Amino acid sequence: MPGLKDISGRAAILKRIDRIEEGNFGDHRLVGGGVWEIRIHYGPGYRVYYGEDGPRVVLLLCGGDKGTQRIDIRKAQELWAECGRIK
Repeated sequence: MPGLKDISGRAAILKRIDRIEEGNFGDHRLVGGGVWEIRIHYGPGYRVYYGEDGPRVVLLLCGGDKGTQRIDIRKAQELWAECGRIK
């Protein structure tokens, strides 16, 4: 997250990632192509996209906010598809 200048937003995102490590995904939904979206209700509506590989492995793919949601979802789906080709 080096490009995110919003320090409070960064803290909110990192807090959610910590919760994910404990198995608590909170507000999330499947957006297609094996990609899930975590919605962070702070600032411009931050989003983090991830894929799951088995019950214990979660791969964070990319992030964005509500304004770039469509582009970010496509990017995450492309990255996740690439991960599947590498396996």
